[in-house]
Amino acid sequence: MSNSHALKNLPEWNLADLYAAPDSAAFKNDLAKAEIQAAEFAKAHQGKLGNYGGASLATAIAAYENLSDLLGRVGSYAQLYYVGDTTDSARSKFYGDVNDKITDISTQLLFFELELNRIAEADLTTALKTPALAHYQPWLDNLRAEKPYQLDDKIEQLFLEKSQTGYGAFNRLFDETMAGLRFDVGGEELTLEPTLNLMQNPDEKKRQAGSAALAKTFGANIKLFTLITNTLAKDKEISDKWRGFKDIAAARHLSNRVEPEVVDALVAAVQEAYPKLSHRYYKMKAKWLGKDKLMHWDRNAPLPSEDTREIPWAEAQSTVLKAYGAFSPEMAAIAKNFFDKNWIDAPVRTGKAPGAFAHPTVPSAHPYVLLNYMGKTRDVMTLAHELGHGVHQVLAAKQGALMASTPLTLAETASVFGEMLTFQSLLAATTDKKKRKILLAGKTEDMINTVVRQIAFYTFERKVHAARREGELTPEQLCGFWMDVQKESLGDSIEFGPGYENFWTYIPHFIHSPFYVYAYAFGDCLVNSLYARYRESEKGFQEKYFEMLKAGGTKHHSQLLKPFGLDATNPAFWQKGLSVISSFIDELETL
Repeated sequence: MSNSHALKNLPEWNLADLYAAPDSAAFKNDLAKAEIQAAEFAKAHQGKLGNYGGASLATAIAAYENLSDLLGRVGSYAQLYYVGDTTDSARSKFYGDVNDKITDISTQLLFFELELNRIAEADLTTALKTPALAHYQPWLDNLRAEKPYQLDDKIEQLFLEKSQTGYGAFNRLFDETMAGLRFDVGGEELTLEPTLNLMQNPDEKKRQAGSAALAKTFGANIKLFTLITNTLAKDKEISDKWRGFKDIAAARHLSNRVEPEVVDALVAAVQEAYPKLSHRYYKMKAKWLGKDKLMHWDRNAPLPSEDTREIPWAEAQSTVLKAYGAFSPEMAAIAKNFFDKNWIDAPVRTGKAPGAFAHPTVPSAHPYVLLNYMGKTRDVMTLAHELGHGVHQVLAAKQGALMASTPLTLAETASVFGEMLTFQSLLAATTDKKKRKILLAGKTEDMINTVVRQIAFYTFERKVHAARREGELTPEQLCGFWMDVQKESLGDSIEFGPGYENFWTYIPHFIHSPFYVYAYAFGDCLVNSLYARYRESEKGFQEKYFEMLKAGGTKHHSQLLKPFGLDATNPAFWQKGLSVISSFIDELETL
């Protein structure tokens, strides 16, 4: 971990906007209030929805929405408090106890959505003529899409209650194990984030040492990660079988409100483009580093003339806000609140959850951003990415607790667009050819990581879940699947050293959100097409873009993209997005 001045005094979030402390009266009161209100809600409405007219249904849904916000506030606080130090047993107990309580309360509310879906189509159509109920039509439409896969009330209750000792428990086991791992680099014990950070060090010996430390510790824990993976894949198979999902990723596609054919078209387009994207780029990078081939620990290495100084937080903040402001002063003003009001937790700390995320919490509050800021250029881009999520979440909050949430495919749009704005702002300010090359190379690598790597991850997951249906998987099988997709996606210019076969173990998306990963590629290609539209005609674009973000989960991707003249069902759409990455590599070849 760096002790440099650049990484001193990084901001830590203030969770008091949710609750002052885990044992605060306000927290205890809200949890008790949620329990009482849930019981009253069930008593008032259970078994009666089929007889309600439009006005009564609207009143019931509004009450349900308020309860959702209250439970969401309590749950969000417990999660954010926990990720600050997942190795602290008091925090773990608090998080576990709160989740147990929320599950108990949610069990009382389970009837509501199931009963709504049992209302006859003709009766619901009539009821929707009431304006107050029509407001909730997007949510009801999404609910109706789930109807074919819902089970009877008692089985749904069992699924919900067993989640605490099923996938929920294994998610937590993964998080706490990963936070507790230590990696021995030259006698110094590091946590995951600083060790991964070594893979971007200008000194190849340090990159290799970081890689060796990762491989050794992952290898020592391979049986545990294999057990977690086997258990979660089997848990998902059981759920899919009961619900009637035919394809292993069908549940994710449904929750993303995206057609399987659209995802298949994206995956096919990216896989076809591997040779002209990642294969071509890494061959070029090997030459830049004076090598015939890159070792896997060289993949994210800085270029020889790259500025590898640690970027102070103030500079990262001004870089992102300037880029956002040039596009839209309103966008910059929203993002500035995250800095001014302590909505960001930036330092690397022992026990803190690795990675980065923006948590929307609930519409009655505001989002929070978690980073592990190490002062790299990539960390500035991660800040731009997560703030893009944050701005989106603020704008969509007006849709309320039931409709603010955006499907994952579109949830990555604002984050990747925020990155693109920041990159283009830096590029526009660069006249030096060497610096331009460094910037273009960095952005190209980020895009390859976002598109090529994530589709390779999706392919890996498909192999894992398909094979798990035939029986329990060994570490050797999982490592074999990993190496197959890595070789295919990264090409012959990358050589994989010993231990790299274990690197699948630390990817949290495989654990927490199976098949999430294609959303990154979806978002990147979508943003490339969107940004091209913006460059073609800036007039009116910002307003249309903000309307898209404000829609939250109320519109399908086809409706949201229509004002921009874009259509994700058209294969040319994906080619257009991928051609942007290809054009960057073209320019790098000329430089």
